[in-house]
Amino acid sequence: MFGAERTRTLLGPADPARNAAVGPPLVSARELIERASATETVAEHRHVRPTRRLVLTAGTLAVAVGAVAVLQPFGEDAPDTPVGPPAAAGLVLVPVAYQFDADPPAAGPQLRMLADKIKDAGYDHQSGRYMYHHTKVWGSPVMTSADGRHHVAFASETKIWQALDGTGNQIRIQLEPQYPDQESRDYWQRESAARPAATGTPAPSVRPLSPEDVRPLSADPSELRERLKVEYGAGAASKWVGTLYAQYVVPRATRAAVLRVLADVPGFRWRGQVTDRAGRKGVAVTFDDREHDQQCLLIFDPKTGELLADELLTLSPVRISSYKVILDAAWTNQPG
Repeated sequence: MFGAERTRTLLGPADPARNAAVGPPLVSARELIERASATETVAEHRHVRPTRRLVLTAGTLAVAVGAVAVLQPFGEDAPDTPVGPPAAAGLVLVPVAYQFDADPPAAGPQLRMLADKIKDAGYDHQSGRYMYHHTKVWGSPVMTSADGRHHVAFASETKIWQALDGTGNQIRIQLEPQYPDQESRDYWQRESAARPAATGTPAPSVRPLSPEDVRPLSADPSELRERLKVEYGAGAASKWVGTLYAQYVVPRATRAAVLRVLADVPGFRWRGQVTDRAGRKGVAVTFDDREHDQQCLLIFDPKTGELLADELLTLSPVRISSYKVILDAAWTNQPG
């Protein structure tokens, strides 16, 4: 969430977007994400030119096959961002508390044990044309102060119904502003008091989904390793596990296979029992990506092996960078 300057430094003169005007993507966002992730799996936000004291970070900068596009994760369009600072006080986000905070053990043995004992989820006994997901996310887009220190983003709630031919509907509702630390909250409240702020609650955004081929989901370990990009390490695998569970209603055999695939990826640490942001009990694994000063967190249901939530944290200082909570998944014959 806060790594745009690092990205510019790394690219230097080789930055293909340095002097280029960014046009609309030539291919679908999902295809660009797949291409970009095959060569580079570290996602950074892109900053546009500051307007007075605001900087809007919107989406992920992807460079693939000579094309540059601003992307959003699957099914997550950026909510409308107000012209002024947020009017509501909002929440300060606190990192999830881990059972094993210091010196956590390697996650492999525990993930294999979990895979062996998981039970059916409610949707394992359902059928229908549409895969339904209800999620809550925070972290994209983000408003950042001109000095890069203070951040705020609006949480959003999404309900999506998608058939295997890609068609369906999506409803998105903008929720309250949330902050990664108290200093950011204080800063944006001062900004809100100093100038007129956006008022009112945005109406839900309803959008039909366009047809596309949704690749069938398999429990084959080799296919899952390819889907989860495990060749690029635990950071990439964490990202694509979240993408998988946000797109598919994952059956029990595949859930078990995902856990076993992750068990073989070096770097994951077992954090034990946790409570996610929806108040549900889970078990967690993390990966510390010291090179990029971030930690990836995955929270699983201890009974069914479903992914409950995934988060990205900065490490120095420790604070939330983004989160996604999967509130519900099901099969249904009726799109919303």
